[in-house]
Amino acid sequence: MKELGLICKQPGAHAYRAATSERPDIPNRLNRNFDVEAPNRVWCSDITYIWAGNRWCYLAAVIDLYSRRLVGWALSKAADSELVINALNMAWEARGRPAGVLFHSDQGSQYGSHKFRQYLWRYRMTQSMSRRGNCWDNAPMERLFRSLKSEWIPSTGYATFSEAVRDISRYLMDYYNRRRPHQHNGGVSPVHAESRLNLLSGIS
Repeated sequence: MKELGLICKQPGAHAYRAATSERPDIPNRLNRNFDVEAPNRVWCSDITYIWAGNRWCYLAAVIDLYSRRLVGWALSKAADSELVINALNMAWEARGRPAGVLFHSDQGSQYGSHKFRQYLWRYRMTQSMSRRGNCWDNAPMERLFRSLKSEWIPSTGYATFSEAVRDISRYLMDYYNRRRPHQHNGGVSPVHAESRLNLLSGIS
C-alpha cells in the first residue's frame, strides 16, 4: 500500500468504558437460560458502536428471546440513558405494552441509571444483568451484533448518520426479522417462528 500511495480509511478502534464494580442489587436472574417458552417473557438488550458521519454512533437493540425477534432499537450520537430508553419504549409499544417481562442486559451504566430503571418499574418489568465482563451471559445480543456487522454494515461505515439509520432499519426490521433463517428457530425467521406459534395456539 505504501508503494502504491494507498491510504487505509478504516475507522479506528473504539474503546469501551468497562464496568468497575458488580451490581449486587441487580442479579443475573436470566443466568443463561436462553430457551424461553413464549414471547414477551424475556427481552435482552445491549449497545454496540457504528461508524457514521465521521464519528462513532451507538446502537441499542432489544430482542425477544423466544424467537430472537428484534422488537426495539435506537441509534444515537450519544451513548446515554436516552438511547436505551428509546429502544425500550419502541419494544414496549410494538409488543402491545406487556407486563411481567424479564429485561436482561450487561452492566452498562445506561442500563443501571436511575432514569432507565424508573421506566422498567413503570412498565412492571424485572431487571437482570450479566456478570461484569462476561459476554456469554448476554450471548444472543452478541450474536445479533456480529451478524449485523459481518453481513450488512459496510467495512468503512456510513457516510452520514441518516444513511446509517435507514440502512440499519432495513437489516433489523426486514432482513433480520422477516427473511434471515435462524438456527435457534429451526431454520426460519423470527417472524415466521412467532406466526407458527400463533397457528398452533389458534391465535390469528
